[in-house]
Amino acid sequence: MRERFEESERMSSAQTLQIFGRAIAYLRPFPGRMVVKGLLTLASLAPFLILPWPFKVLIDHVIEGIPISEGLTNYPSFIAPIVALLDGSSRIEMLVWVTGIEALLVILIGAMGVSGRERDQTNASVASGYDTATQTENQANAGWSFAGGLLGLYDFRWTIRLTQSLNHHYRSRLFERIQSLPMTAFDDERIGDAVYRVMYDTPAITEIVYRVVLTPIVVPIAVVFTALIVRDAYPEQTRIFWTALAMLPLALLVTFPFSGLIRRRGARSRKAGATTTSTVEEGMTNILAVQSLGGETRERNRFDRDSRNSFGQYRGVVLAAIATFIAAAIPGTWLVGGTFVYLGDEVIAGRLTKGDFPVLLSYFFQLFSYSVDLGALWIRMQAGAVGLHRVFFLMELPGERESPGTSSLDRVSSGVRVRDVRFRYEDGTLALDGVSMEAPVGQVTALVGPAGAGKTTLAHLIPRFIHPQEGSVEIDGVDADRFTRDSVRSKVALVFQENVLFDGTIEENIRLGKLDATELEVRRAAQIAGADEFIRTLPDGYRTGLGRAGAKLSVGQKQRLSIARALVRDAPILILDEPTSALDPETERRLVEALREASRSRVVIVIAHRLSTVRAADQILFLDAGRIVERGSHAELMADPRGAYRRFVELQTRGVAG
Repeated sequence: MRERFEESERMSSAQTLQIFGRAIAYLRPFPGRMVVKGLLTLASLAPFLILPWPFKVLIDHVIEGIPISEGLTNYPSFIAPIVALLDGSSRIEMLVWVTGIEALLVILIGAMGVSGRERDQTNASVASGYDTATQTENQANAGWSFAGGLLGLYDFRWTIRLTQSLNHHYRSRLFERIQSLPMTAFDDERIGDAVYRVMYDTPAITEIVYRVVLTPIVVPIAVVFTALIVRDAYPEQTRIFWTALAMLPLALLVTFPFSGLIRRRGARSRKAGATTTSTVEEGMTNILAVQSLGGETRERNRFDRDSRNSFGQYRGVVLAAIATFIAAAIPGTWLVGGTFVYLGDEVIAGRLTKGDFPVLLSYFFQLFSYSVDLGALWIRMQAGAVGLHRVFFLMELPGERESPGTSSLDRVSSGVRVRDVRFRYEDGTLALDGVSMEAPVGQVTALVGPAGAGKTTLAHLIPRFIHPQEGSVEIDGVDADRFTRDSVRSKVALVFQENVLFDGTIEENIRLGKLDATELEVRRAAQIAGADEFIRTLPDGYRTGLGRAGAKLSVGQKQRLSIARALVRDAPILILDEPTSALDPETERRLVEALREASRSRVVIVIAHRLSTVRAADQILFLDAGRIVERGSHAELMADPRGAYRRFVELQTRGVAG
């Protein structure tokens, strides 16, 4: 698994294109909203087509005093009739009209004039650091508009809602996919890496989708309309149009060689960020062990190293971006400088008025920026593509699959049977070797043996957490693979060896086994598990909050709640992995009695080392090195003086006696 995670950091241009195609598919729930965003983007760009003309009126007719009737030739056909209405007006009157138009534009779109300093765009972002993770918060909540004013405000609100919906849909699908992976999927991986992918890699979809969908559609339309206006007003100035468009192939050719570098640097940055997240997760989860073993210095040094490397790798991304910008800026500066000199010469030669200069320069910069947007589209998406690649890699991991023709398991009437099962983990470890057993309804079956004998692995076969490479697991004589996975698991209640509690109330944690359990059922399960006594001593009783992973409880109290959660489920198959390891003798006695009572209508399988727990079982299976070496009741197995079970029991009793 780890090698496959390493492979996911490398990607080609062809893979990048495939990733973009897959990203667009996540827009399917929002087609109408995306169409509206496209129309709003066009609407926000449209006002820039008329922004330069009031300033031409101001310069040529108000300041220079050129009569309007003599200067109408250099106006587009849709502007000329409006300007003609000012013919015969005084300079003051024209100034008032121009001021009024500019004020209206400021209110509607937040812009006036031809300078970038006189235009406002609507966007918002939170403070972020110089690493990939902290900057993704803005991507996940991006709201923006090319316009300001009322139009920009509406566009901004629409965009931010679309962005958040898209990100929620995308990362929810990833989280759902992770939940469906086999329980062994992350045996060799750090959980922090998966957390990083869910929280910090998924927001890359925002920028990718907007650029892939909007830029190739909106920008060409804007180019066409801008070119038509320039041709209409200045038919002899085609050089402006072609010079600006020349930046498109230049931007593509100059930046394309950097795409692989950007992807590699982006992959390293995200990998380093994931490592830091894993270090934090492990340090916080195991804080008690760290403090008790005096490992604070080691953990602090490890975090310091990982955090420093994370920032350092992001600086590599920034340096690659700067190098790309410089490479593109060289031809861009030459084109801009040449155009500026050319327009100045035209004004000096009298072929253009002073008012024409800012108009043509404004349209040149508009066309120039559109060319950069198209030409640099590929390079701008490379860093985000790495994030999406990491997400899709997790989504492509093989999940738990249903066999064709499965049906629902409605009830368990006879019991569970395991036939000649062999199971080997991915690292080659042989956990079970030719194991066969029967666990009928009405009996308590105990699995006993040394650590690593395969007891828990055998138990995990029944709810289909893992699947044997050979042999089969049968329920009521039918291969469990012929039933749907969910229906099988709905008939199984488990108490895991490691107590798993959630940050909620005691009642909520017990109800996790059965969400619709009544208050009486919850309390009855707690009483059987020996938890009711300590729960009633708490200030808020069953509504007491547990904190992180039940940090407020002792190990024994956690174990009792885990048992209560399994009992309230009332499933026909009950599996308990070391259920009494942290219980006092009296509570253990009551639990064993409860299990005997429960086994009348259930399959009960208990994994335990404590003799007091297993001696009352109907059958005991002794496992060693993945094989069942002995089976029988406590009395039968103790009758063999050379038996493995008897030696196991004698070791315990000697330890107690000593």
